[in-house]
Amino acid sequence: MPGRVISFGIVMSSTWRNASGDLIGATSSMQIQASTVKPEFYVSTIKQTGNGSAPEQGSGNITGGAGLGTSQGVTQSVRAAGDGNTAYNNVNSNVKESNHPPALAPSQGQLLTRGQTISGSNAAGSVAVTATGSGVQMAIQASHNQGSTLQQVAQGGLLQNTRLLGNSNLVNNMTQLNVVLNNNGPSAGALDCNLTQLRGLRNLGY
Repeated sequence: MPGRVISFGIVMSSTWRNASGDLIGATSSMQIQASTVKPEFYVSTIKQTGNGSAPEQGSGNITGGAGLGTSQGVTQSVRAAGDGNTAYNNVNSNVKESNHPPALAPSQGQLLTRGQTISGSNAAGSVAVTATGSGVQMAIQASHNQGSTLQQVAQGGLLQNTRLLGNSNLVNNMTQLNVVLNNNGPSAGALDCNLTQLRGLRNLGY
C-alpha cells in the first residue's frame, strides 16, 4: 500500500429504471489492504419488475461525444434527447484516519476475473460488467431504444456517461472511494487528504 494508506476500496453502482418501472443494474465492490494478495471485484446484478407494460419506443437522436472515452481524470456526462428523464452521476470520497484497517466485509456476488463479463437482463434492458485490461467497466443498454449508460474506472480516470433517447427514465451512476489513512504517520492527528498517494494503485490496474 502506498504511503499512509492502510485500506482502499471502491464501490460502483449503475441502475436504469424505465417509464414502466422495470429496473436493471449492477453493483461492484473491491477492497485492498496490506494483507491483500491481489485486488478482486465482486459483482451483483439488480433486477426489478415494473407494471408489465412496455414504454414507447425512444425516438431521440444524440450525435458526437466520441472524445468522452479518451479523457483523463473524472468525466461526467448526461445527454438527453427525450422528455421527463432524470439522471445522476455521483462520485464520493470517504477518507478517514485509523490505527488499524477496517475489518474486511464478506464478499458478496460473483468474482469478476480479468477479461470476464458478468451480465444480466430483463424488460428494462441489459447490464454488462467487464474487467478490461486497465480497470472495470459497467454498461447498461436500455430496451426500446431508451438509451444507454457507461461507468468505467480505469488507469488515469473515471467516466460516467449517460445517453437518454426516450422518455421518463431514471438513471443512477455512483462510484464511492473509501480510504483509510494510518493516523500514526508523520502528520499524526491531521487528516492528510492528498490522494496522490493512491497513484501507486495504478500499477495494479485501477
